[in-house]
Amino acid sequence: MKPVRISPQTLLLVEALVQGPAQWRYGYDLSRETGLKSGTLYPILMRLAEKSLLETRWEEAGVPGRPPRHMYRLTGLGQQWARETLPRPRRGRSLKPAYGER
Repeated sequence: MKPVRISPQTLLLVEALVQGPAQWRYGYDLSRETGLKSGTLYPILMRLAEKSLLETRWEEAGVPGRPPRHMYRLTGLGQQWARETLPRPRRGRSLKPAYGER
């Protein structure tokens, strides 16, 4: 596997994902949790998915008029990669507050 570029933004995203590695996450929620804007977040998510570190799926809209949403979670390989990539688990570290939240 070709190495994944490890930018500070990628590390921030991986830290958020590793807190619930088997949990499906919405891109919007990841953006709010990490403070990453969509122009930064989605290219990182796409790169991680292309490397088979993330799996993706569409959630069908349960409410009429709401579009389906894209969801993400770490694969087994992604979980292993995250353990090797992160200096050490940072449990309890608070991520940047979402826009406008404190």
